[in-house]
Amino acid sequence: MQTIYEDLWTFMKKKVEILSPAKNLIQGMAAINAGADAVYIGAPQFGARSNATNSIEDVAELVKYAHLFKAQVFVVVNTILYDNELEDCRELIHTLYDIGVDALIVQDMAIMEMDLPPIVIHASTQANNRDPKHVKFLADAGMKRVVLARELNLDQIKEIHAATDVELEFFVSGALCVSFSGNCYMSIANGERSANRGSCAQNCRLPYNLIDGKGETLISNSHLLSIKDLDLSNQLPNLVEAGITSFKIEGRLKDMVYVKNNTSYLRKKLDAFLENNDTYTKASSGRTFYTFDAEMDRSFNRGYTDYFVNKRSQKIGSWETPKSQGQLIGRIIETKSNGYVIENSELLNNGDGLYFINEYGEADGAQINIIVNDIVAPNTFRPLKPGTIIYRNSDANFNKLLERDDSAVRKIGVKLIFSETANGFQLLAIDEDGHESVSSFESAKELAKREDSTIPNIKKNLSKTGNTPFIVDDINVDFTDNWFLPISKINDIRRLVLEQLIDIRINEYHREEYQISKTDHPYPVTQLDFTYNVANKLAREFYKRHGVTEIEKAFELQWDPGKSRVMTTKYCVKYELGKCWRYNKDTMGEKLVEPLTLKHGENEYKLKFNCKPCEMEIWEKDAELTYEEEQ
Repeated sequence: MQTIYEDLWTFMKKKVEILSPAKNLIQGMAAINAGADAVYIGAPQFGARSNATNSIEDVAELVKYAHLFKAQVFVVVNTILYDNELEDCRELIHTLYDIGVDALIVQDMAIMEMDLPPIVIHASTQANNRDPKHVKFLADAGMKRVVLARELNLDQIKEIHAATDVELEFFVSGALCVSFSGNCYMSIANGERSANRGSCAQNCRLPYNLIDGKGETLISNSHLLSIKDLDLSNQLPNLVEAGITSFKIEGRLKDMVYVKNNTSYLRKKLDAFLENNDTYTKASSGRTFYTFDAEMDRSFNRGYTDYFVNKRSQKIGSWETPKSQGQLIGRIIETKSNGYVIENSELLNNGDGLYFINEYGEADGAQINIIVNDIVAPNTFRPLKPGTIIYRNSDANFNKLLERDDSAVRKIGVKLIFSETANGFQLLAIDEDGHESVSSFESAKELAKREDSTIPNIKKNLSKTGNTPFIVDDINVDFTDNWFLPISKINDIRRLVLEQLIDIRINEYHREEYQISKTDHPYPVTQLDFTYNVANKLAREFYKRHGVTEIEKAFELQWDPGKSRVMTTKYCVKYELGKCWRYNKDTMGEKLVEPLTLKHGENEYKLKFNCKPCEMEIWEKDAELTYEEEQ
């Protein structure tokens, strides 16, 4: 247990957190058990994942469980809102405040105009959080945290941190939106399913043909907009130095194995950084005990990239397939008896899923039926050549292990002091955060018949915390004599004191509150195009009060079929092809004939390359484009 001086020193340290996704109550609790300092979850409405909604009752239960460990619960209210939804949204926010939610993650500035309770507001990554002036504006408007755009590099994050002391959150793991978040309109342009309304159709994961300006097909049936998943686990110290205090895992639609594996992996990475650190500390209580070794490539992934955190330095496309690639196992040595001899086959188990590129150059897979004498026999045999690289994208044993409740168990440290009173005995529990629970019972003092001390046996029974969220770090038994006590009495008082301590921790949890007040400081720009996603009267009022003079309607309210820009992205097809004049000038060879077109079925898109900001735009086929001259 810490001394008062150690407690003060810890209090003065800056908190950094692992923030995990919660598809539902069960996965949210699992994330906390695996070491999350906070979780983010959808409510019944207005979350940007319409397939990951939750009842108010489940969110309330998650809040209660999280607060036991001093972990936080953030609710996503990050769709754009229509006028007829404003009142329902306001009422939902009041309900979320009433059940103890710690903060809201929002995109639509209409929420800043509402009559709100004193609940903390975070700016979603969909709110154009890409530069110091916009982030500082949001902070000055009352946002307590800003979720930065994934495309930023370390230098840009440092510039934002230097401009404002607002909390900064950054994605460090999981799937990447190829578009700037909040600025992808492919889904609604193709089928009236708005990503900004929670119904992304994931057009970026479809196969496309790439056609040049002469009409020649350069690439056929390839997932040209699909990119690898993010892994910045080795960048945590650099991100902390740059100003990030919350490390976010993507994945409110992912399964339990993904959530527990990624959370625990990042927990261990961050704990290693925090150990003996004089400046930073973890943001919640307790410690987790694992029955598995976390490895991020053992759950869903398309291969990994550090994206742009270290600037543009590598190809990031995942063109073969948008499905999970998984963990590298090894190469096929030979094909034998309708099976394969594979390097490192001792890593494989019956029931595992395999991923490989088949004889037609296509992403393919199979499931292992059985492994006999080092021959891996799949359920569907394919004649693969020696040298074919094999990945495992489903680890049967690992999945079974992580699906068990006891694979990650979180415990809060307590010190127990068992002592005498005038009429009996008393048990005092002091947890690692200084909360106290005490109970006593009356009992006649009776000396033990045996000369052996009773204290070791008393300590043994006091230490049995079972399925409670506590682990005993220290026990002090303070007796004046060798008193005898029935084991049942010791067990009863231990259970009572720890049950009380659960309620005490939840009831004494301190939730930060902040009352939003209307401000009028100038917005960084005075003209807003459709990418600012203004879809209601309150958002318009917010921007007008902050000096904006021209406000274009959101894409969803003014779409011009066939002629619209549907995406802006830092990802670049030219760079992926080695045809970028800036990065591949000496090796690119013959220039591509523009315009380049992506085609999937009847849908066609023109690509426009804005080389000065190093961005690519995607436009519908009937758009008239001008092209800048390459240098």
